[in-house]
Amino acid sequence: MKLDNLLVELLTEELPPKSQKQLGIVFGKNIKEFLAKQNLVSEISEEIIFSTPRRIGIHLKDVKDEAENQNVSVKLMPASVGLDASKKPTEALLKKLYAIGLDEKAINRIVTKNENDADVLYIDKNIEGVKLKDIISECISSSLTRLPIKKMMSYQLSDGWTTVNFVRPAHGLIVLHGANIIKANVLGVESNRTTLGHRFESKKESIEVKHADEYAHQMRAEGSVIVSFEERKVLIKNSLKEKALSLSNQLTPIDDEGLLEEVTALVEYPNVLVGEFESKFLEVPQECLILTMKANQKYFPLIGKNQKLANQFLIVSNISPKNTDLIIQGNEKVIRPRLSDAEFFYAQDKKKPLKEYLVQLANIVYHNKLGSQADRSARVKLIASLIVKTLNHSKLLDAALLASDLSKADLSTNMVGEFPELQGIMGRYYALNESISEEVAFAIEDHYKPRFSGDTLPRSTVGDVVALADKIETLIGLFSIGEKPTGDKDPFGLRRQAIGIIRILIDKNIDLNLNNMISESIRATQLSESKDLHPFIYDRLANFFKEQGYAALDIEAVLAIESGQINEIPKRLNAIKEFLLLPESKDLASANKRVGNILKKAALKTTLKIDRSLLKDEAEINLHKTLDAVDAEARKQYQEKDYAGSLKLLCKLKSPIDQFFNDVMVNAEDESLKMNRLALLEKLHSAMNLVADLSQLSS
Repeated sequence: MKLDNLLVELLTEELPPKSQKQLGIVFGKNIKEFLAKQNLVSEISEEIIFSTPRRIGIHLKDVKDEAENQNVSVKLMPASVGLDASKKPTEALLKKLYAIGLDEKAINRIVTKNENDADVLYIDKNIEGVKLKDIISECISSSLTRLPIKKMMSYQLSDGWTTVNFVRPAHGLIVLHGANIIKANVLGVESNRTTLGHRFESKKESIEVKHADEYAHQMRAEGSVIVSFEERKVLIKNSLKEKALSLSNQLTPIDDEGLLEEVTALVEYPNVLVGEFESKFLEVPQECLILTMKANQKYFPLIGKNQKLANQFLIVSNISPKNTDLIIQGNEKVIRPRLSDAEFFYAQDKKKPLKEYLVQLANIVYHNKLGSQADRSARVKLIASLIVKTLNHSKLLDAALLASDLSKADLSTNMVGEFPELQGIMGRYYALNESISEEVAFAIEDHYKPRFSGDTLPRSTVGDVVALADKIETLIGLFSIGEKPTGDKDPFGLRRQAIGIIRILIDKNIDLNLNNMISESIRATQLSESKDLHPFIYDRLANFFKEQGYAALDIEAVLAIESGQINEIPKRLNAIKEFLLLPESKDLASANKRVGNILKKAALKTTLKIDRSLLKDEAEINLHKTLDAVDAEARKQYQEKDYAGSLKLLCKLKSPIDQFFNDVMVNAEDESLKMNRLALLEKLHSAMNLVADLSQLSS
């Protein structure tokens, strides 16, 4: 057995940049897992993943050329099937032995083991270890078939007959175990030790890799290719900062992880250059300029200390000629018409007030079952008015209605038509341009927030109102027509909308009952109610608080109440945490569960009233008396939102509850006594479950 490092490189045509990194990672992971299952490599062996525009690969340490033989215990069959009455092997047992490469001579090695009161036949068998050269083709092929490829290409091999399917045509394959070539055939390509370097910068026409360990060095030195994605990414990031600093200590490249990763996937040996555009374009909203530079040209805009865009940008080139002037001039020539388009769109859009763009919303379909964007905007406006009324923010009504009215207006503008990502942002600019208040203008932009995980929230109460209205309308509307998320599919981003509502209500501590508001909104908009919406929101709530680090049982206990006061949930969860520290908490939780089960079994159809004259036993009299005092005080604390204090008062009930269950028979023969005791338990259950359903805390 020989131990050495393994190199696998698949050379292809240009890979999709947005998925290149993931393709490399999964390819390497698949190869390592396959070899580990064959006992050719340890699961803790170190690996280095490679991916560039034209290749994916892995360098894996300490790979065996042949696995050790293994002695394994093979389960054959039940003894009752394998042996007859005289303990001789049956035909079934002999067939099984032949099937695993043994014969009747091995019968003496069979042992009997008792499993679940039945005898089972086993035999020890020596399994020959696999050879790396025998399974490497299967290893690479199976690793490629399990890649997350969204769109597959079909192409013919040079024989003109064979069709191959892969993300891009393959042109080369290196499989080296140390310095030795391991023969393999994958995607119609035979393995060897040669590959190609950079299309333009390579010092050699082809590169002959001498040893698996020399691959990365040779590719950089001879092929002008940095094969490690992460190494290129770090180099680009540092080069961007250095180049910006060389221009001015006031400038920094825009921080955009997605753009950085995409650019890393586009180059094999990065070279950062500086481009420039006319300062007149800075009169256009900088979000427009930034977006066109990033999305269309993959440039890195430069931002000053005052967060204002500079008229210089950084280019990550894939070539490094001695004279870079032509590259810079070419890029400047390409960006200029893009910026001119943005300038033109902005100038044209400003010629009309936002109100005039509302007419065109009737022609933009939101959903064929929910009407146009104009219909949607009307529903958002209606829900916003309900929220303002519920929160007693009458002074904000006019601003909230205007912001709701104009919230979708910019969808009809030229700029948003060209750059949909700017919806809301352009509405803010156009509103400010016609001297609409900042409160309304920022609400137009902010009603989409939070757009993604970790995004900022609306900057004002008006923004909060319109954002909540927009998200509630989206949820009730799409759920009303059955467009709910399924599995990992959520085409309308409804999970994000629900989390947005949760974050706004909690982070802004908005005292809005979400359950009631959703019901009112459904009635007001005349949309159909969906039984799936409520569980959907509460599932999101549970996941949200789990991510915040709260215990699952605590979350279940609090959410079981379904009060709808989302902003109060963190306080309730913290109160539960304090309650569980009390020595009485476990017994109270168990008692609550017992009470709940009794009431469930009784299946009461109406709320019962306690008749004091029917309280006979000392234990029930004592419980009633203590409960009256505790319930009144606990409800007072609850109304004052002192949830921890409300729960703490329940400790006074422990002894009376214990005494009641020890001394009193709830299901008395006298029906009136029985119903009165159930009424007492019903009141007890209600008092104990103000803050949370304590039975959920009972193990």
